[in-house]
Amino acid sequence: MFSLFTNSASRSAHRRDLLKAGGLGLLGLSPLQSRIALANETELGRATAKRCIFIFLCGGPSQLEMWDPKPDAPEQVRGPFGAVETSAPGVRFGGLIPEVAKHADKLAVIRSMTHGSNSHDIGILYTLLADSKPPTQRAYPPTREDHPGLGAILRAVLGEHPELPSWVIAPRPFTTGARYYKGQTAGLLGPSKDPFTLDLEKKHSLGDKDFDLTSLKLLDGIDRSRLRGRSGLLEQINDARPIKSASVEQLEQYYNKAYSMLASSGASRAFDVTREPNSVRDRYGRNEYGQSFLLARRLSEAGVRMVNVFWTLYGEDGCQFNLWDNHGSDKKVCGGFNKGVDMLTAPYCCPAFDRAFSALLDDLHQRGMLDDTLVVVTGEFGRTPKMNKNAGRDHWSPCYSIALAGGGVQGGQVYGASDRQAAYVQESPVRPEDVGATVLHAFGLAPETAVYDLSNRPVRASKGQPITDLFG
Repeated sequence: MFSLFTNSASRSAHRRDLLKAGGLGLLGLSPLQSRIALANETELGRATAKRCIFIFLCGGPSQLEMWDPKPDAPEQVRGPFGAVETSAPGVRFGGLIPEVAKHADKLAVIRSMTHGSNSHDIGILYTLLADSKPPTQRAYPPTREDHPGLGAILRAVLGEHPELPSWVIAPRPFTTGARYYKGQTAGLLGPSKDPFTLDLEKKHSLGDKDFDLTSLKLLDGIDRSRLRGRSGLLEQINDARPIKSASVEQLEQYYNKAYSMLASSGASRAFDVTREPNSVRDRYGRNEYGQSFLLARRLSEAGVRMVNVFWTLYGEDGCQFNLWDNHGSDKKVCGGFNKGVDMLTAPYCCPAFDRAFSALLDDLHQRGMLDDTLVVVTGEFGRTPKMNKNAGRDHWSPCYSIALAGGGVQGGQVYGASDRQAAYVQESPVRPEDVGATVLHAFGLAPETAVYDLSNRPVRASKGQPITDLFG
């Protein structure tokens, strides 16, 4: 593995000499192109995943109600929903996800996640940047000094899809009001590695509605033949420039990808969930969450390497709720509910997730995609062991749970352990950067794999360590 942090200086210099001797300079490659060529020379490990669906449950889902129930704990800890047996012997899930429990044989549940902040902003920063100790504690806005998101790292090292984007965010980037969080851009890798974002209209998320992919539609009077002509003309103009800066090259790559997508009928088909049979769409759930999960499967099947799905809610009045943030309240919120337990059982929360996620696992398995599609389900932290006065749970980062499936991860297992109240990690602590390193490991990348910023400086891909015990 090409490494910045092992004894590989001579190997790196030798590889640069080989590239130079091979005629990079004679071929007229720019510093940016040379950097990409060098990144592609990285010696990869054995990859078990070809694609990843990264599902973020915004607000902090309860470990006790989902992945780590404690049915023998006091009532104020165990809650009212009990536990259900799963398809994995000896493993029980919370009573609110009975359909997902039928697929536990496909899942690896980590019950020992931990980090040091009960703040939404910092927890989101840690999770999306996959780093518990980032250089900055500012969760927003993103800048070009940020460490790149996982999707950008994979693009930089593994290359681009010829037609489709390699990294997609659906149904829209994760924001809270005006807060656009870090971890959703390529950061220091530059704009050419940024994700393609759908950014669907922020309206009530539970209606039976189709995605309006206007960003992939050609303007009236412009067909694909005319678009190709315009692209060719722009290419001639760009080729006539004697000197190109890295920023100009980044812009050219951005435009080329946009033209490629607009000119490709295959790209628009991949994004069009209405091509699915009604029975499949019904199985996922006729709401924004279910259809986003279905879209993620379609994009993965078409060759998109990384799809981020953000699960949040916009009410009928356009107000945003962190629906997994089930404190409860002395006022009616989130569709008229004020008890935390009622929020969990509302149509937009556990029932919709149970339906959509179980459908995704089943669909990937039936299509033979689960073996090489890594699926990650996480939040920014968990919930307090004891329920509060509003029958809800508050923020809790010392111990929480996440789930992984596919991509070489062995199903039917639990990694790590919490104490009797799911309050503190008892065994094998895992931090957000370790999850990031595990995703990269599935694609054959070690944490010390180098990616290069726009000044050609190498940056370590991850500060974490992969959980290799998860893989079969």
